[in-house]
Formats: sequence, C-alpha cells, structure tokens
Amino acid sequence: MKTLGHWLASPWRRSAAAAVAGALTVLAFPAPSLWWCAYVALVPWLLLLRTAPTGKRAAYDGWCGGFGFMLAMHHWLLPSLNVFTFVIAALLGALWAPWGWLVRRLLGGLRSRRDVAVALLVLPSGWLAVELVRSWQGLGGPWGMLGSSQWQTEPALRLASVGGVWLLSWLLVAVNVAFAVLVALRRARVPAVAGLVATAAATSAAWAFSPRPAVDGHVRIAVVQPGVIVGPDGRFDREEQLTRRLAGQDVDLIVWGESSVGFDLGDRSDLARRLADLSRATGADILVNVDARRSDKPGIYKSSVLVGPDGLTGERYDKMRLVPFGEYIPARSLLGWATSVGKAAGEDRRRGSQPIVMNVGDGLRVGPLVCFETAFPDMTRHLTREGVDVLIGQSSTSTFQHSWAPEQHASLAALRAAETGRPMVHATLTGVSAVYGPDGQRAGAWLGTDASAARVYDLPLAHGTTPYVRHGDWTVHAAMVILALWAVGEGVRTLRIRRSDPEPHVPPARTVHGSPARPGR
Repeated sequence: MKTLGHWLASPWRRSAAAAVAGALTVLAFPAPSLWWCAYVALVPWLLLLRTAPTGKRAAYDGWCGGFGFMLAMHHWLLPSLNVFTFVIAALLGALWAPWGWLVRRLLGGLRSRRDVAVALLVLPSGWLAVELVRSWQGLGGPWGMLGSSQWQTEPALRLASVGGVWLLSWLLVAVNVAFAVLVALRRARVPAVAGLVATAAATSAAWAFSPRPAVDGHVRIAVVQPGVIVGPDGRFDREEQLTRRLAGQDVDLIVWGESSVGFDLGDRSDLARRLADLSRATGADILVNVDARRSDKPGIYKSSVLVGPDGLTGERYDKMRLVPFGEYIPARSLLGWATSVGKAAGEDRRRGSQPIVMNVGDGLRVGPLVCFETAFPDMTRHLTREGVDVLIGQSSTSTFQHSWAPEQHASLAALRAAETGRPMVHATLTGVSAVYGPDGQRAGAWLGTDASAARVYDLPLAHGTTPYVRHGDWTVHAAMVILALWAVGEGVRTLRIRRSDPEPHVPPARTVHGSPARPGR
C-alpha cells in the first residue's frame, strides 16, 4: 500500500488512475455473466477519491473518473464523432467533480457508525443527482445509467417496477460504498456489514411485495429487420419482400425499424399504395418510420406512420427528443465545426410536439417511440398512463454495426417494460431487434446484427399499474431530499463549531511611562 501511495503521489499518475477506475465501471454492462461487477465496480474509484490529499484534488479525481466512465460508455461513437467524443466525455465527466469531493468528505474521516450510515445514504443520492443532470436530452440523455446494467436479472427488473432504473442505480452505489468501507476501514466493518444487510433486507422486501404483472391477453406482433441495405429504394424492396412472408400468420401488427422509409409518403403515393397492399395481404396494420423532408411542413422529421389496408390511417408520431450531434447540433453557430471532424448532422431535424397513442386494428393501443427516446423512463411512463397496451421503439444502429451499441440499446427496452408493466417491442433495421414481456423478460430470441428476417412474437398483455407508473420518480425526489438535509446539517454543524470556538487571546495594551524609546543606532 505504501508503494501504491508513493506511485499515486504524482498528480498525472493519480489522474490516469482515476480515469481508469471510472472506465472500469462499465465492466458490468456488456456481458450478462458479469452483472455482479456492478456491485463492486465503483470500489477502486471510491478508494482513490477517499485518499485524495485535498477536497480540490478529490473533485479533480472525480472529473477524471467521470471522463473515463463516459469515454468507455460511448467509445462506439469514435468512428462518427472522432475527437469530439473526447470533448463530450470531458464536458460530461465534470458532473462527477462534486461527487468526488463528496466521497472524500464522507469517507475520508469516518469516525462512527453514524458517519457510515450517512455515507450509505448521501453518496448514492449524490450519484443519482449526477445521473439526473446528465439525463437531460441536451446532454445525451439517460444512456448508460448504472442501474441499466441489471436488465437481465429478474429481481432487479422487479425492483424497477417499484422505483424505475433510478432505484437500481441508488442501490448499486450503496452496495459499492459499503464494500469500499469494508476494504478500507477495519474499525467501520461492523456498520458496513450492517448497511449491506439493511440494503439486502429492504431490497428483498421491495421484491417480495412488488406486484407481478397479471397477464390478461395476448397479441401477435411481427418485426421486420431488412439488414444492411444501401439506399432507401433497396431497403424498401427488401422490407416489402420480408413482409409478404407474414401472410397467413394471423399477425395483429407489423413493425418496421427507424428510417425504414426514406421518402415522404405524402409525396410518394406509389409507396403508400404498396404499403396498403402489404397490409391487405397480411391482414395487419404496418407501423413504418419515415425519415424525410415533409411535404406539408418545412424541414426533415423522423416519424412513426401507421398504414392500414386503405392506406395512410392518419396516425403519425413525430420524434420529440433528438440525438445531440447525430440529429442536430446544439448551438450550431458555436459547435457547427463538429461536422468537419465526424459524421455530425449536416442539417438539424425538426421536433414533434407531443406523444401519440395509436389505435391499431381491433382495439389495440400502441405507443411509438423513435430510437434515442427509449432511453427515457418518463416517456414510456407517460404513454402507459395514457392507456397503451404495447410500447414500441423503432431504431436504427446501422452506423454502429458490430459494436456494443446495438445490444446496449436493445437492453433498454427490458427496463422500460419492467418499469411500466407493459410489453415492449424494439425493432431495428440491422439489429439488435428484441421483444420483452410486461415483466421485462425476453418474449423470444433476439434478431442479431447480421439477421435479415421477419419474425412473429406472441406477446402477453398486462394492464395493471406498477408503483413506478403510479408514483413516478420518487427515488430521485427522495435522493434530493437526502442531499438537502445533509447540506443543511453540515451548515448548522459548521456554524456551531464557529460559535463554540474560544475567542483568540489578545494581551492587554501596555503603556510605557517616561520618555519614548530611542531609535536604535
């Protein structure tokens, strides 16, 4: 340990160690067999922050760790954004600077069981504050939240129905803090173990008493994934060919991926007729996604459009939350240079104004989202409160084929399904396409990135109301209250210490009698 401490005495080495420690956090995400890593992935970073010589240094280590975390989480953006990926990681990494200071403040001088209890409450709340800020769509949205690493564990999905992905993140950080205390401080091991036991007990209680979705029906939905096709005409032809194979399979709805139609259907009546023919041949409505300049409005929109046997049904949803740099450039007058160093949007897409619930066939109500929007828990929660039966995400990760992005994106639908108690379909152009039941469990095999197929899924339907849908982001609100109470308590304690300090002793003034002292020679 002394050798390690000597090595970390160099500021540059310490910064590099912090960046690596932050990057190690993402080990919990890619492989299902490594889900348990999320419970200890933060420990190296926490131990480094705890030993920072000053609060300023801890804040800087928090920034470096945040940079490493964001860069590792979004490394697949490098081919598109190039050097700008590092700029984004550095800017967003700064959000962890206050958290780094907080870790040193709470773990650097543990003296009692009360201090351990405070750390177990405040540090997860601080992490949630960071995730809340970076979840703003202008900063990239809630992609890669720590809790989303648990999308394949059934108990975690059950907990998501209680407090959303926010609750999972909070609990994971609390467990990491407890393990860090166990490793670093022998005298605090008893309260750390007590904290782990309390967390496990609360988690078990929430898991045991959380409602299970009651299945009350079934629906057959087909996903059409054309695969890698160059050009909108060839893609449409392939999607049409695959869709015709669904005739006679008693499908209720057919879903195409994002940008599956590259022309405005108002201008291309021939394409609209071909889609109507497909709907009649298969006996199902078709939900396509149009990425084109509108004929009735200025600008380019990404829109989910429903087509029935008689043509366009009039049901249309325009994407509301756009991908920064991918679909628009924030402050283009200042950051427009990003188009010269990567594949940033040459022209900003236009935004829709409101979510839409579509009526399909015989009473089925679906809520479409486009790509990036499936990362936002509030959007699926809103659609559920509006009465949808099935959530649908239309996506395209073609640009990031054979990277981590397609699987990472497909996993988000599992959490959205578990949070809302509604099945969710994630349909893409080139994979990974996936379908999940109302409990967040897979409802069939994935369509991988190399697949070109049309597959039918039997989806169970449920219409209960989960605690998360009913109460919303209560975990976030509780975390903010915890942080506020801690800040007030620290302020009061600081004020008391200042008032209780004794006044400095000042010797009384002495009067010199007689003639003034002569100046020295």
